[in-house]
This record gives sequence, structure tokens and C-alpha cells, in this order.
Amino acid sequence: MLESLQHLINGFGIAGTAQNLLYCLAGCIVGTLIGVLPGIGPIAGIALLIPATFSLNPTSAIIMLAGIYYGAMYGGSTTSILLNVPGETASVITCIDGYRMAQKGRAGPALAIVAIGSFIAGTIGLFGLVFLAPPLAEAALAFGPPEYFSLMVFGFIVLSNVTGKSLIKSLMMALIGLIIGTIGIDPVTGDARFAFGSTYLLGGIEFVAVAIGLFGIGEVLTNVNQPSEMLDQGVIMPRFRELYPSLQDLKKSMGSILRGTLSGFGIGLVPGPAPVIATYASYMIEKKISKHPEEFGQGAIEGVAGPESANNSACQSAFIPLFVLGIPFAPPTAILLGALLIHGVSPGPLLISQHPGLFWGVIASMYIGNFILLVLNLPFVPLFANILRIPKKILLPLVILFCITGMYTVNNSVSDIWVMLLFGALGFLMRKWAYEGAPLLLALVLGPRLEVAFRQSLMISHGDFGIFINRPISMVFLLATALFLIIPLIRMIFKKTSKEGG
Repeated sequence: MLESLQHLINGFGIAGTAQNLLYCLAGCIVGTLIGVLPGIGPIAGIALLIPATFSLNPTSAIIMLAGIYYGAMYGGSTTSILLNVPGETASVITCIDGYRMAQKGRAGPALAIVAIGSFIAGTIGLFGLVFLAPPLAEAALAFGPPEYFSLMVFGFIVLSNVTGKSLIKSLMMALIGLIIGTIGIDPVTGDARFAFGSTYLLGGIEFVAVAIGLFGIGEVLTNVNQPSEMLDQGVIMPRFRELYPSLQDLKKSMGSILRGTLSGFGIGLVPGPAPVIATYASYMIEKKISKHPEEFGQGAIEGVAGPESANNSACQSAFIPLFVLGIPFAPPTAILLGALLIHGVSPGPLLISQHPGLFWGVIASMYIGNFILLVLNLPFVPLFANILRIPKKILLPLVILFCITGMYTVNNSVSDIWVMLLFGALGFLMRKWAYEGAPLLLALVLGPRLEVAFRQSLMISHGDFGIFINRPISMVFLLATALFLIIPLIRMIFKKTSKEGG
């Protein structure tokens, strides 16, 4: 442990040079802007800027690209809270309570608690990276296709308790998301599925188009459908002293931040879109243990603090399998793997011994980067919150333009814009009939991975379904899934019996 601390101190010496501080600052600023713009996201942002690092040394290059990664994950929360438009995938869950807080004049506390929670999560995640990297990376290797499949099944059942009051409606939305996820090329056989002769559909339905459509365009259409007098009312305007969280807000959020940090760090070690899973898991945990679960979905600050902390923490721990094993468990770290290889660095068990300056310098830079994000964003909370002072007659067309521009930058495809508008209309109808969009989005993200894990498991077992029960970790997740299904039934039966007895 003392040796690790000594290496970390040396890492701060490397990350603290003027050159590396400059690149860390640049990465954080660019990443935040990328996160704010819907449609780009950390994957495209890192990929587009890799050529800009060719002239840099490997340590400076990875410091800047890592800053873009966690900066984008932070920036995605800004538009989620202010406009109900998720800047990137993991910010979808932030829309639920963050946007409701903004509508109540509490955009400032929501934005500030995101910055504070992300900083705390980054600080704790740093020590996790330093002391737990080797053993946690080995534990992550225990997750094969059967374990991953069972984890995803567990996630789908749990999501029914994340949002919405109707279990049936949530599961229906998840089912629709799974169906949409099957469109395109079969990931195992390579055959076309449900493409109907369209070359566009061969690539599948673009997730960003669905997310921006359901939440951004759907919200605009919902507002436009209101009476003109309600449209003119806007949101509640806070006084200056209300732009930052109160002591009561901090007290309510601190437990959520810590729980989100711990759960996100663990989930970051699991293959797949860890920040997405982490935010949903954190939201579910906070809603389950809350004394006032009815406040969730109505502007509960815990529903913002927990998921955003989990988001940042999952990003930190995702570097463990990348550096220690040389295996990227998430798409952004896969891009970072490519950047490492371009700079002549082979990640894996020998990385720490062969490139100690890079390993410890990048880890130290993550803490510096989180501090930079805190310092950069807290003073701008009033500025961001004042965006909501713009009259809706002006703001709503700007949101539409913002969404269309962001969507087009993803693939330079007009077809993506039409898909976004289609799902915007669907989002409007879903709001009208009280259906939640979050389960559909989670199913769309995880569905293809669930299918691949299921089919790989059966290939390994030669068609024996017992592989999901014979492997301990998989069995634990399946038992947990069964409990989540059985417990609501028991409660319903108990309530029914109590009413009849009464």
C-alpha cells in the first residue's frame, strides 16, 4: 500500500507538469462541450480527436483523451437537467428527476450536486484504481457470457421498478426496446434481420436518434401541445441564493453519492455499457431505500446525485481492465485502447512495470481533471440555470435546432433525423398515455448484448440451458431476478388478503 502511495505521488508529479496540466484542462473542456451537444458522445469525441494527439508523447495524449471521456460523461447531465435532452447515453436517467427539478426552479442545485457528486466519486474512484486494480481486474475475468446474460436479465426486471407506476407498462416498453434492437445485421450469423431491403436499417436503429427523439423532441411537442397561457408561464425562476444546494440538499444527497460511487465502481468492471447500467442501478437503489419513493420522478435530488456519481465512478473503474488486462469492457475504452496502441503502448499486466510514468500519471490526472471540472462548472451554475429564463416560444425552436444539428453530426445522415422525429412523435404519445421511455432505451442498449451473451452461452454448452444455473455467479443473478418477480406478487396477494379480511 505504501509503495502504491509513493507511485501515486510520483504520478502527481508527472500529471502536474505545465504541459500535462494544459492537456488535462483541454480534455476536460472539450469533453464537457461534447457531452453538452446531444448526439456526439465520448466515443465519437475521442475517435475524432485521436489524430490531434499524434505529435504528443503517450502520457500527454492519454491524459487528454481520458479527460475528454470523463468530461463528456459530466457534460451530458447539463442538457438533461435544463432541456430534458440527454447529452449522451448515461445521462438518460438524469432527465427523470433533473428536468423536474429545473421545472420547479431548482436547476441550480441539480447542476451543482452533479459537479459535487462527480468530484466525490472521482476522488474515491482514484483510490479504488490505486489499491484495487489488480484484484478487481482478476475478479472481472470471472464474468463470461452466462454471467453477463444473467446480469442483463436481472437488469431488465429491475428496470420495471426504476420508473413509472405500472409494472406492465414498463415491461411493455422494455419489450419494444428489445424488438427494435434486433433490427439490422445478426451479430452471430451476419444475416439481415427486419431490414426490409433498406440499406439504412442494416446498420440498426441509431440509439442517439431514439434517445433525443423520445426525450428532446417528445418534450418539445408536449410543451407545444399545452395552452398558450401555460406555454408563456415557463418555469419557476429561483432567487440567486437558491441557485446552489442548501445544507438540507447536501445532507439528502451525500448517502446517494456514496452509494452511487460504490455501485458504479463495481459495475464499471463488468463488460458492457457500464455507465448506463450504473446510472439505472443507482436510481433503482435510491428509490428502493428511500422513505419517500413517491418523490422520485417528481424532482428528487437523490435521483440526480446517485446516478451521476455512479456514472463518473463507472468511468474511473473502466480503466482497470483496460490498463491491467488490456481488455476494453466499454466502447470508449476500446477507442482508448486503439490510442494506446497507436502510441506504441501495449496495455496489459506488464503496463505498470514497462510504462509506470504513463500508468500513474494518467491515474493522477483523473483526480486533477475532476477538480478542474468542479472548479470550471460550479461558478457557471447561475449562467446555465439562466438558460431557462429564455421564453419557451424562443427556447423550444432552439431545442429543435439543437437536436437536429446534434443528430446530424453523429453519422451525417438525414435518415437519422427522420428516425429522431418519428420517435419524437412516439415520445409525445407515450407522455400522453403515461408510458415511460427509460425502459425502452435501456432495453435498446442492452438487448443486442443480451442476445449475443445468450447465444454464446449456448454455443459453449452445446445447447445445454443448464449452463446458466451451473455457474455460481450466473445462478445468483437469476435467483435475484426470481425474487424481484416473486416479491411484488406476494405483496399483491398480501394486500388482497388484507382487504378481504378487513
